[in-house]
Amino acid sequence: MNQEITDFIEALKEPWQGELSTNLRQIVHQAIPEVQERMQYKKPHFLKNGKYAAVISTSKDAVSFTIFHAMDLELPEGMFDGPPERKTLKLRKGDTVDSGQLASWVSQASSVL
Repeated sequence: MNQEITDFIEALKEPWQGELSTNLRQIVHQAIPEVQERMQYKKPHFLKNGKYAAVISTSKDAVSFTIFHAMDLELPEGMFDGPPERKTLKLRKGDTVDSGQLASWVSQASSVL
């Protein structure tokens, strides 16, 4: 675990964003046991074999989670935005996510790395 990412999450003003970001981080670690963490562009990035696997970004009212190398994923219609190679899930206060399903998608996407 990268201390810069821990500090980033702890510094989030909205408690729900911190909680959600912590959960997303745990999902990535579950999906990619050998994941490497790096702060880049002021956002937590998760890498496998030096290549981007996922990123967490926050805005005033949302937490976005992007999965890279998502071309072969079968994702529910309307749940994710973005081009085929990277898909972003935008979560707002009160939203929930199926951790097991998300971990499965991250694992599947990162299997090409």
